[in-house]
Amino acid sequence: MLMGVVNVTPDSFSDGGRFLAVDAAVARAFELVRQGAEIIDIGGESTRPNSEPVSEGEELRRVLPVIEELAGHVAVPISIDTQKPSVARAAIRAGASIVNDVAANRTDGEMGCVIAEEQAGYVCMHMQGTPQTMQASPSYQDVVAEVGDFFAGRLERLRAAGVALEHVVLDVGIGFGKSLEHNLQLLGSLGRFTRLKRPLLIGVSRKSFIGSLLNAKVNDRLPGSLACACCAVESGVQIVRTHDVAETLQAVRMTEAILARRE
Repeated sequence: MLMGVVNVTPDSFSDGGRFLAVDAAVARAFELVRQGAEIIDIGGESTRPNSEPVSEGEELRRVLPVIEELAGHVAVPISIDTQKPSVARAAIRAGASIVNDVAANRTDGEMGCVIAEEQAGYVCMHMQGTPQTMQASPSYQDVVAEVGDFFAGRLERLRAAGVALEHVVLDVGIGFGKSLEHNLQLLGSLGRFTRLKRPLLIGVSRKSFIGSLLNAKVNDRLPGSLACACCAVESGVQIVRTHDVAETLQAVRMTEAILARRE
């Protein structure tokens, strides 16, 4: 499945400001669905490295009109990309059915309670630190093992909060508190996370580690993004989050066709 990204923000690293107006964001969502997106991910707060948090009120002001306009008019689920339990709850009640949570490393259990009470889907993402601190010398003894341990612990906490684990998707958090080498190690080991028996989501679209490796600017990172997506599909990932739906769909479907014939 492809999750198409619509950032209703002025400062996201790739498309910040392009879809800040409600009508522009809604039009973009419809365009991504036409291109083949099977989930639309709406975000009202940038989580790029060193981004500044926004207030609950501002985040709601950005995302709720877009979700309300789309709900009932798109034939795909709507996801809310938020760290705030209160925003998650309001977005679900406005028509979203999935919460994409980059801050699943939080210590309180409020988000789990929201997911359980609203019976929403939940993307549990690994991040070391916060968006403001995550790229300040990220460090691991064994990044693959530590992310795996994180997921095992989170699944247990979510279960204890009353979340149905069949509603949970796991995301290793490429670029969130990881160096270039950490990202490459995780991408090379995605198959290990399938042992947790939950669907995997990968978000690599236009990310800075591609630029670091290939000396490519943001708008020149599509080939690297597609390579990562195809490798992820081969490793068992079921959802690819992307800004470039049409191109990613073609690459993923070609990969699937080849894998189906592998002897």
